Amino acid sequence: MRRFSPIILLILSSCGGSTTPEEQPPVPVKCVVATSLEYVERDFAALSTADDAVNLAFKIAGRVVDIPVAKGQLVARGELLAELDSRDVELQVSASRAAYREAESRLERAERLLEHNAISEQEVESVRSATAQAESAYRNALDLLADTRIVAPFAGIVERTYVDAFQRVASGETVVRLVNPVSTTVGFTAPENLISELAKPTTHFRVRFDAYPDVDFRAVIKSFARTSSDALGFPTSLRLTDVDTALYRISPGMTCIATVITPESDRRAVSLPLTAIYAPMGEGDYVWVVGDDSRVERNRVTIGGPTGLGDVVVLEGVDAGDRVVVAGVYRLTDGDEVKIVQ
Repeated sequence: MRRFSPIILLILSSCGGSTTPEEQPPVPVKCVVATSLEYVERDFAALSTADDAVNLAFKIAGRVVDIPVAKGQLVARGELLAELDSRDVELQVSASRAAYREAESRLERAERLLEHNAISEQEVESVRSATAQAESAYRNALDLLADTRIVAPFAGIVERTYVDAFQRVASGETVVRLVNPVSTTVGFTAPENLISELAKPTTHFRVRFDAYPDVDFRAVIKSFARTSSDALGFPTSLRLTDVDTALYRISPGMTCIATVITPESDRRAVSLPLTAIYAPMGEGDYVWVVGDDSRVERNRVTIGGPTGLGDVVVLEGVDAGDRVVVAGVYRLTDGDEVKIVQ
């Protein structure tokens, strides 16, 4: 066995002595101050919809002879949109008009004869009844003639035409769809937990369009469904108020964000950015609170729901005024010293 001298052992023992570990520098983080929450703002993707939209059809069957409009065309109220071949109906109008005039003449003769007691009252009543039937047939024929034309019930834009000229159509078959080009209605899908809040007077709404990102439009509830068959949410409509249509052109199909503002019932709740939530796998939800000594403490929190784009409601675990880390949460451990980066 190889042996070492005492001098060598002394030298080795002096070289292998313990050293003091270096102190870790503060971890740079970003923080926000938790604020108490009086109102909760929830944002939903929305779309402007037409205030007036209608599918127009003929009441009678026939052959289309003219469609003088095209998709995207602006039309005035009363303008012709489509027309059927009316020759058969015009013949019916002529025949019924002649029958009505003949019935009127018979009635005039019968009434003159009645004045001289030449016929009975019952005979005159029979002629009056026949005249009324002839008049009804004539009026009905005139209505049929009017039904061979489709005119715009309001000023709008032709969204689509469904048939071509010289094509035969059935009664009630859609021919043209007309929409109002100016929209004050916004639609979105509300979740189940919001339905009970929509009709309350304390609930407020605002809308921001992608085309006008710096303008908030006030809105009121127009309608909402109380049932949902597809489990995707409840269709909800808002009506914009006080919109200057000369300055802001809002048309159907414009994308926007609808914000629903409701009072927060729990006065202990605070609002924090979603990035403040530290959620280790299977361990729950936490935040890092920075103390007066610039060291962090991990607090377990109870999360409510979203308050807007990127924010959440925290019901328990954070008090208003606490400094909470919002960037760098997954680099920290309890007691770490941090340096707050503005």
